[in-house]
Amino acid sequence: MSLQTIGNCAPLGATVCHGGVNFSLFSRDAAGVELLLFDRPDDAKPGRVIGLDPASNRTYHYWHVFVPGVRAGQIYGYRAQGACDPAEGMRFDATKVLLDPYGHGVVVPKVYSRDAARREGDNTATAMKSVVVDPSAYDWEGDAPLKWPSARTIVYEMHVRGFTRHPSSGVADNIRGTYAGLIEKIPYLQQLGITAVELLPVFQFDAQDCPPGKVNYWGYAPVSFFAPHQAYSSRQDPLGPVDEFRDMVKALHRAGIEVILDVVFNHTAEGDHRGPTLSFRGLDNKTYYILEQDRSRYANYTGTGNTLNANQPIVRRMIVDSLRYWVEEMHVDGFRFDLASVLARGESGTVIANPPVLWDIESDPTLAGVKFIAEAWDAAGLYQVGSFVGDSWKEWNGRFRDDVRSFFRGEDGSVARFADLLV
Repeated sequence: MSLQTIGNCAPLGATVCHGGVNFSLFSRDAAGVELLLFDRPDDAKPGRVIGLDPASNRTYHYWHVFVPGVRAGQIYGYRAQGACDPAEGMRFDATKVLLDPYGHGVVVPKVYSRDAARREGDNTATAMKSVVVDPSAYDWEGDAPLKWPSARTIVYEMHVRGFTRHPSSGVADNIRGTYAGLIEKIPYLQQLGITAVELLPVFQFDAQDCPPGKVNYWGYAPVSFFAPHQAYSSRQDPLGPVDEFRDMVKALHRAGIEVILDVVFNHTAEGDHRGPTLSFRGLDNKTYYILEQDRSRYANYTGTGNTLNANQPIVRRMIVDSLRYWVEEMHVDGFRFDLASVLARGESGTVIANPPVLWDIESDPTLAGVKFIAEAWDAAGLYQVGSFVGDSWKEWNGRFRDDVRSFFRGEDGSVARFADLLV
């Protein structure tokens, strides 16, 4: 392999360069890594397999390669070889196609199967796959952050699909429930007098992460922290969701409306020890997740089966890099952190007085002035409303919300609680 095709370990992910694309991936314990290039989302076999040589394509724990001729829109994935030893926290499975944790786009085959990613055997045809994206190939036409003061911010929380999915929305059928459909309703949002929309999760998520016969509608099941959810785009070409999302942000900004994302950095859709191998589990399980003393089991501070190891250095950087990407390349104005108190837990699950990841987020110069809103509790009893770490964070007040809702619903005993809120 030539020096040119060895590639570089930085930046992580797939980076479009002159003449091709540089791919870089973190895996400390993998014995081998293969880069898979596909022509279509539902290909049963990759069109090209590039084996990464540990002697030349690995620097520290980063696996990297430069592939000439590859361009934006290329569909790709990885396979990682290594020990499958759950008792030691390792769950490598060389038969599974894995998403790039830093992938900026995702395609989902029509025959996608979460079960196939859980069962033994090859799942190539039914696996989600990453997409090479060139963030610079978009004309923002001078768009810039609005930076409305928090004290003057009126937030409208919405579900991208639910907002325009019904015919009563008046949106054309081919764009209902999409980023493009939301654009059509901007005049309505302006009439309401709001200054920001808060979008329920739009990171690519697994719609099959739910009980049998159901669909995961809400999106609190992320598989990629850098890619917009494909199903919310009216454009289904590999690059369509990225550009349509940016069209939406640009249109909202022109109308004087900021964009805040409800982000889920506390867990992933890979679930507990019975869950599927979609990305993180098959690349470096014990880096990305908080594990119990029995290393074959996942700590569950989120009520979903696993907990992201947010204060581990590699994961900390991924979270901050994700936020930077959404601010710099997608022009997002703020973030509401789901179960934000999970990010106050260390690698053993104990609560840290000054969690590094939260201070990394707050002190990052790229993120200065960005709105941060914490849902300041988790699913294991930690409640930090009024005491969440940092100087810039705003907080959701869950008890205030519940008491106000109870009052307006006329529930018994709600009047006294509501009165206490007003004095």
